[in-house]
Amino acid sequence: MPKPEKVAAVNEIVDDLKTHPSYFLVDYRGITVSEATELRSKLREAGAELKVVKNTLALRAAGQAGMEAVGPMLEGPTAIAYCVDDPVGPAKAIQDFTKATKKLTVKGGFLRDHLIAASQVEELASLPSRDELVAKVIGGIAAPLYGFATVLTGPIRGLTIALDQIREQKAQAA
Repeated sequence: MPKPEKVAAVNEIVDDLKTHPSYFLVDYRGITVSEATELRSKLREAGAELKVVKNTLALRAAGQAGMEAVGPMLEGPTAIAYCVDDPVGPAKAIQDFTKATKKLTVKGGFLRDHLIAASQVEELASLPSRDELVAKVIGGIAAPLYGFATVLTGPIRGLTIALDQIREQKAQAA
């Protein structure tokens, strides 16, 4: 008979797996409490939440959530970084922390209905964030419009310069 605390923990993990479209699994072996706190704050800033899970409970929760493919990643100490919105920011935060401390190991993740390997998390971290992509698209749209507006104002600008020169010539002649 399972203990109520374990049933509640499994239900919480199932809810997290179902409500978050993307998450990353990491091996946190060797990091200190202060480093874990730093990682949590960086992930929070990037729009993610880090939770340490017990593998047996996470395996049971993955089965209940229909995500059995995550099972092989649930070996050794495991923490799950649940992404709220854009998964690129949390992936970058994890990669930056991994490079800085050399202690965190990415096991893989789940990205919008697709299981991804650790190498794919690294590739995801190299992508620009959603805000950067939006800015590039807006810039790409605005640049031709700016050029078009410049071309349309060219004849008016030329007429203004010509009329100003005529006015100066008449002023000098008088």
